[in-house]
Amino acid sequence: MMLLKRIQRRLIQCAAFGFCNLHAKNLLTGKLYTGKWKSFCVPGLNCYSCPAAAFSCPIGAMQAVSGSLRFNFSFYVTGLLLAFGIVLGRAVCGFLCPFGFLQELLHKIPSPKFHLPKFAKYIKYVILLVFVLILPVADKNFAGVGDPAFCKYICPAGTLEGGIPLLLSHGELRAVVARLFTFKVAVLCLVLVGSVLVSRFFCKVLCPLGAIYALLNKVSLLSLRVDKSRCILCGACESVCPMDVNPVRSPRSAECIRCGVCARKCPAKAIEIKFTIEYNRTNV
Repeated sequence: MMLLKRIQRRLIQCAAFGFCNLHAKNLLTGKLYTGKWKSFCVPGLNCYSCPAAAFSCPIGAMQAVSGSLRFNFSFYVTGLLLAFGIVLGRAVCGFLCPFGFLQELLHKIPSPKFHLPKFAKYIKYVILLVFVLILPVADKNFAGVGDPAFCKYICPAGTLEGGIPLLLSHGELRAVVARLFTFKVAVLCLVLVGSVLVSRFFCKVLCPLGAIYALLNKVSLLSLRVDKSRCILCGACESVCPMDVNPVRSPRSAECIRCGVCARKCPAKAIEIKFTIEYNRTNV
């Protein structure tokens, strides 16, 4: 049963990855899909500029709208994120995010494994506030258009999925590569190496989308529930959590991605993940 559940999650992750990137053949030509479906966002992080991408990235869309000539609050994207966040919370990260799936695969590479200091998890909130919400509005060019700061300066998914494939397929672009792209490649390398050494490094430290879902994790309908009458306090759940959460102490932790690893490893079967409208404040 445990193996079946693990396989089911992997199948969902593979399906989500494929659904987000329906135009894989475009990777050979570097052509971007620009059809009507590109107006819609997926809930996970998947670059708009990836030749394979069939949909938009919600973080990129938020910046594009707020940084436009005529500022408009991104009600559509915000509503989408709120809907997914309230229903699923950070299960989006655990099941539906293509870049999250990539990090899990990278972490399987044999290497020393490390844990980050607790303060590192707060960095993603700073990135959300500064690079996604403030700079696209406050830092506009002479034409009055704001920079999509997170996409431009940080996003490793954009570099990997969009920047590198486009450079490989378009020789004219390689001739104008600037220092900024070199910096972004360095950020990408840091994230890739970090993901090998630290479980879901980008999710924990840098992802503004994860920060948004984390804020909704405590009220999401899909939640992790612990039957403390059955719990034997063995610590097995905490020892295997990829997000360094103690499920017994904080089942509604902002960092929990509802992956179910703790539930599978619990010898007392005291942990389950299910939809519920009950909000138990004692579990916060």
